[in-house]
Amino acid sequence: MPNQSGSLDRVFQALADATRRDIVERLIRGPASVSELARPLDMSLPAVMQHLQVLETCGLVRSEKTGRVRTCHIEPTVLRMAEDWITAQRTAWEHRLDRLGDYLTEHRDSPDQGSTQ
Repeated sequence: MPNQSGSLDRVFQALADATRRDIVERLIRGPASVSELARPLDMSLPAVMQHLQVLETCGLVRSEKTGRVRTCHIEPTVLRMAEDWITAQRTAWEHRLDRLGDYLTEHRDSPDQGSTQ
């Protein structure tokens, strides 16, 4: 995937905001109009539109306009890309911690080396 690092940067930057995370969580349940997304939020419709623009720019959300209604949809591929990155990091750390646990178990009964008693 070309420029995946830049794409991930934009996705994580977009998800750094609680309002945008709320919008993404709502859209995971299914498409919604901008007014439906704005209803539970304590902000103006133009402010919600700005948040949606950030989500659309990074590719997490796409929208389509039919008449006067703009409907938003989540882009699962982009969300999955972020999930895959997080999973890879978690797996690497779990592997490191497992190795540390194995090392500590193997050396549990070893006398302390370098201790000054």
